Amino acid sequence: MRLGVLDIGSNTVHLLLVDAHPGAQPVPFASHKRPLSLVQFLEPDGSINDDGQHELTEFVLEAWEFAAKHKAEDLLAFCTSAIREAANGPAVLARVKHETTVTLQELTGSEEASMTFFAVRRWYGWGAGPILNLDIGGGSFEMAYGEDELPELATSVPLGASRLTRDWLAGDPPSAKSVKELRRYIRSTLKPVVRDFEKLAKVNHVAGTSKTFRSLARIAGAAPSGAGPYVKRELFASDLGLWAQRISAMEVKDRLNLPGVSEARAPQLLAGALVAEAALELFEFPSMEICPWALREGLILRRLDQLVFEGPLDPAPHVTGTGQPADPQLPDGEAAAASA
Repeated sequence: MRLGVLDIGSNTVHLLLVDAHPGAQPVPFASHKRPLSLVQFLEPDGSINDDGQHELTEFVLEAWEFAAKHKAEDLLAFCTSAIREAANGPAVLARVKHETTVTLQELTGSEEASMTFFAVRRWYGWGAGPILNLDIGGGSFEMAYGEDELPELATSVPLGASRLTRDWLAGDPPSAKSVKELRRYIRSTLKPVVRDFEKLAKVNHVAGTSKTFRSLARIAGAAPSGAGPYVKRELFASDLGLWAQRISAMEVKDRLNLPGVSEARAPQLLAGALVAEAALELFEFPSMEICPWALREGLILRRLDQLVFEGPLDPAPHVTGTGQPADPQLPDGEAAAASA
């Protein structure tokens, strides 16, 4: 069966289609994405402006058509901190629903951390023991710990790389003073959260998910993505300290020359490095391993588990039997009739 996950993040909007069935590893079939920094469309009151809403709606329609073209049987559509924390988040979700008929599920920070942890546990298995997973997004930073498939503690803090860059790192490159102030802010935000984790059992394995961690590991010498997902990739605290210092002195255009750094990620690379550096320091771990599975895979795996009990899927409501998108202006029944 073919499943799709539509991920509305803070930096990128991404549809991933996979072929899978319960008990099997999801195999990527196709992907459709584009850079879309919703943070850049925020008004002073924290609301997403009309241009941002239009860009979002256009992509959801694109993704819907892409899923229909490739005969997806189920489509999970979700959004994270970019919309969750917007002043007009509910209105944005309502507009997307009205103009596309696609319902975006709004994940809380703890749900996001939990589903990412779930994917990490499935990737490493029970042999990894108690896992601490760290995930740097555009708007938030998630942390989760557990010995089981779902975490015992999962939390989120507003330390996303895009958010911090916008709020703290003006200038290209930013001033030494602004970098110092951001370091202080990151640590003051993380310290009380880290204390909550210290009350739990000992961590046996530290994992890092998200494009930010993958980029930082690649800069520090880890294997490129072309080497495949099974190559072990580590990120060391000692390398983070060195590279955070170097990146702080670079202009954005110079960061693009670093391996594994895209045009969309280059501006926020320094903020991501500072969060990663502070996290490893405060948790007192010398390194972490980069996990190739994250939130999208967690949601897919959870959906497959549900199918064990629920049985076969009905056709996805976002995709008609002809493989064409339904007319978003029509109710479901009329849309199906119109496409027949």
